[in-house]
Amino acid sequence: MRQRQEKDETDGSDVEQVYAQEHQALGRLAAVMTGDVDAAAEIVQESFVDLVRAADDVEDPAAWLRTVVVNRSRSWIRRRVVARRYLERQPPPEHDPPVDPADAEAQVDVRRALSELDPEQRAVLFLRYYLDMSEAQVAAALGCRPGTVKSRASRALRRMKEVLDG
Repeated sequence: MRQRQEKDETDGSDVEQVYAQEHQALGRLAAVMTGDVDAAAEIVQESFVDLVRAADDVEDPAAWLRTVVVNRSRSWIRRRVVARRYLERQPPPEHDPPVDPADAEAQVDVRRALSELDPEQRAVLFLRYYLDMSEAQVAAALGCRPGTVKSRASRALRRMKEVLDG
């Protein structure tokens, strides 16, 4: 029993260490993929709960968490598509919601350009350039080949340039 308690304490501190190191970046990844900060926070929190439950079976917690966050974000996006299709059939609102004047014009432009990308392209750009991950690491996190990462990044950057210059 004593060995079990010592193991549990070690696992807890390991998860705490991973949490301290990865939480913020994973939150940003989920936010970039979903476009929703609140949903991103929930996705990351649920992913860490899953890590605690599966800690004994996980060899690389950071990579495992990135994969879980990407998969949960994809699921969230699929649910949003269904909701969006429903809303498209509804009558349009009478007025657009107000834009926060505190946002800098450049931030608004970049966010607009990012919103023009599909979620997979946003994820590639975030992982590759914001988290400075290699193409192989991005491919592993997204469950695709490095060549796919290269082509998605290239297309995403080209599309962002078009939107920003346009």
